[in-house]
Amino acid sequence: MKNLGQMMKQVQEMQTRMQEMQASLADAELHGASGGGMVSVVLNGHGEARGISIDPSLLKEGEGQILEDLLVAAFNDARAKVDAHTKEKTKEIMGGVELPPGMNLPFG
Repeated sequence: MKNLGQMMKQVQEMQTRMQEMQASLADAELHGASGGGMVSVVLNGHGEARGISIDPSLLKEGEGQILEDLLVAAFNDARAKVDAHTKEKTKEIMGGVELPPGMNLPFG
């Protein structure tokens, strides 16, 4: 039973680290860009928007569709970075422990 006790301790430590990671994701800032940097989006580690920057040249009449497309592309770029950041932090916490197929972290 010594191994079970040790395993439970490791699970508790992992849960604590996951809670700390969740808290730190709120402070993370991940930048996405499109149009050669003409549009940029900043998301926190939870995928919530923190800011948008638009080059003034895109604010001209008739540029609406281009601006909309660039905003979507910048948001998607930032979102991909959020996902990669979260995956990397989770991997660090898990320390090589493999989860069963279909089970993903963070849970909450």
